[in-house]
Amino acid sequence: MVVALRARVGALPAKFGVNFNKPLILHPKLLYCSSVPKFSLSFKSSLACYCIKSKITDSSIEGFSVLSSDIPWERGSIWSILAIYMFNLHIPLGIGGLSIVAYLLQQSLLDPQTEVLSLLVIQILELIGVLVLLRFTGKPENKLSSFFKSYELPKERNWVLASLLGFGSLTLLVFLTSFLADVFIEAKDVSNPILKEILLSSNVSKTACVLVYCFVTPLMEEIVYRGFLLTSLTSTMNWQKAVFLSSMVFSAAHFSGENFLQLFVIGIVLGCCYCWTGNLSSSIAVHSLYNAMTLIITFVS
Repeated sequence: MVVALRARVGALPAKFGVNFNKPLILHPKLLYCSSVPKFSLSFKSSLACYCIKSKITDSSIEGFSVLSSDIPWERGSIWSILAIYMFNLHIPLGIGGLSIVAYLLQQSLLDPQTEVLSLLVIQILELIGVLVLLRFTGKPENKLSSFFKSYELPKERNWVLASLLGFGSLTLLVFLTSFLADVFIEAKDVSNPILKEILLSSNVSKTACVLVYCFVTPLMEEIVYRGFLLTSLTSTMNWQKAVFLSSMVFSAAHFSGENFLQLFVIGIVLGCCYCWTGNLSSSIAVHSLYNAMTLIITFVS
């Protein structure tokens, strides 16, 4: 994800373990998320997926996943909606956005501050585009605000606890996969000098990086890959297959072959957090914490 920063945003792949001097690879494109219209997104009431029911019956929480089979979209349109997002929002903005900015400014290489501020604007536009898309492709009787209703769940399914456990598990799994990759595959330097240069360039750049990676991108990607895709898939198959398939799509959408496995593992953990709580706040929190940790490692390495 890079064109200057060659950008795309989302879960920042990081290499932990033996060498903390090898942080994430900011794929030749950076990372992101998307959605819009009228809705009251209150973190107080927590982002509870694109689920329609605010109450869950005892029978619906007997298994691991609490996601409802009643979804705001027609089951036959799931993949067509995803294709619209990919080809009309994700690829033009997320993958090619910085190239367009460089062309408009007639610069072959954007300076760090311009690059990250442009990325922030691009990510916000993609987020708005996603919200609009999901609102107008949903069933007429469902308002966008209904996608974020909170579930009334037992205390053991508390989204804060699930977020902490998810973040701890994700950190451990990424450490292990990075260590095994170093052992069985020739280790290579995966440091991201472009991102580090941006972080060191100015306080404005640091602030923009935090907004992009820790707020806008996690929100957008969780809405798309967990809130929309995973929720939709669990209405047509068991939750394990749905988590596996949505994680494959999530990883592939980053267009980073060398980080595919790590991104897939991240998608699995985020998907499990969401299935367990039925609350997008959980996967958004884990995603944000992971990206924040990766930024810190990049900054101090």
